[in-house]
Amino acid sequence: MPKISSMKLSLQLEINPMKRTLILNGNPMEEIVGFARAVRVGPYITIGGTAPVDKNGKTVGIGDAKRQAEQCFEIISDALNRAGSGWNDVVRTRIILTNIDDWKAVIDVRARFCKEAKPVDTIMQVTRFVNPEWLVEIEADAVVAEDGEA
Repeated sequence: MPKISSMKLSLQLEINPMKRTLILNGNPMEEIVGFARAVRVGPYITIGGTAPVDKNGKTVGIGDAKRQAEQCFEIISDALNRAGSGWNDVVRTRIILTNIDDWKAVIDVRARFCKEAKPVDTIMQVTRFVNPEWLVEIEADAVVAEDGEA
């Protein structure tokens, strides 16, 4: 029986922790409850439930799902830009409504931002949001492609 000599296997792991960046927009609730508008870790950007509020936290477009969606998408656009990204990097959106019958008006707004990139999407209805004036919240996820990878 042939003798098997032991081999020393050297495995080098390159650990490169990805930088974590918080994207804040000054919403008063950021400090009260401890959240960021978006978080970027390496090429990944996650934008949480974006409500239709102005810079002072006041609801925009009360009673108007289309106007509220426009406000949400504008807030998301700003967060993407400040994270070094844009709508072409978005891979998923989630549209959350209190009335599913508003889906068409909101999707028409989404198309203005997402038509080119064509990210996947989920549309769902919930009973209510924390603020009863809100008819819609929107979330988005993006992955920033490396140069030449599109």
